[in-house]
Amino acid sequence: MAALFGSRVRRLRMAAGLTQAELGAKTHVVSTRITQIERASGAKPTLELAQALDAVLGADNLLVDMWPYVYREAFPDWSRAFMAYAARAVSISEYAAQVVPGLLQTEDYARAVLSVGLSLKSEEQLEERIAARLARQERLASRDRPELWAVLDEAVLRRPVGGEAVMRAQLAQLLEAATERRITVQVLPFDQGEHDVMGGSLTLLTLPDGSEVAYTEGAHFGQLIEEPSDVRRLTVTYDRLRAAALPPLMSLDMIRSVLEGNHRGASVPSRAERHRLAKKQLQQSGGWQLRGGGRRDPRRRPRP
Repeated sequence: MAALFGSRVRRLRMAAGLTQAELGAKTHVVSTRITQIERASGAKPTLELAQALDAVLGADNLLVDMWPYVYREAFPDWSRAFMAYAARAVSISEYAAQVVPGLLQTEDYARAVLSVGLSLKSEEQLEERIAARLARQERLASRDRPELWAVLDEAVLRRPVGGEAVMRAQLAQLLEAATERRITVQVLPFDQGEHDVMGGSLTLLTLPDGSEVAYTEGAHFGQLIEEPSDVRRLTVTYDRLRAAALPPLMSLDMIRSVLEGNHRGASVPSRAERHRLAKKQLQQSGGWQLRGGGRRDPRRRPRP
């Protein structure tokens, strides 16, 4: 796909009567960058550069449409089909056991996470993966942005991925993201004990037609699950995790406590206390139904 993308750029450039240097100047990159793209060598183009090339060469979104397929080559086979589904999903529900979900990661945190793993082959591939991850985050700010519900294991908050400074910036980013109307963040505290998704992550995607797919992932492997009966089973598992997690407002308090360095003295309310507070929050919110321990949600996620 990278070679095909490059050949299209070259053909469009020549049809426009531009040299590589002239095209580079119009898209604000050096001419050698255009050479790399046309020869499918070096780092792959960013989405911003693909958009600039498309506009300058009058490609009618051809290059922009090709760009996601170019980048999927940088990821293991098991994740590519999932990425294709996620790009169309109207609702994304995630449980993260070890790290912050990709859609909510800062660039420095993403770099630390993606720098490790058996499937990483080169520094060039690392840069491609980082750029692709950040590009996927742009959908959260688009007009067709999906509903995002993220349940984070407490371990996600405690592990200083990338070092203290990177982790503090990441926790601050979580707090900011959770203020968005279509984003919900919950924390599953250690005191909930064992559960069905220990050791891995789980993502449920609701597609525009109301169907759902699931994706489970470990450190070095992933599995896309499309069989409706299996997806329903995992949906129940996710709902149990969400119900066991702290309500959204209490989850944000816990994240804030960790960020401020007070987590050692922070107390996690008992289940009975959480239930009482969630009931109180329901009464104060005017009787809206609660999902997953406390947040108003008049729109139910469709079931198969």
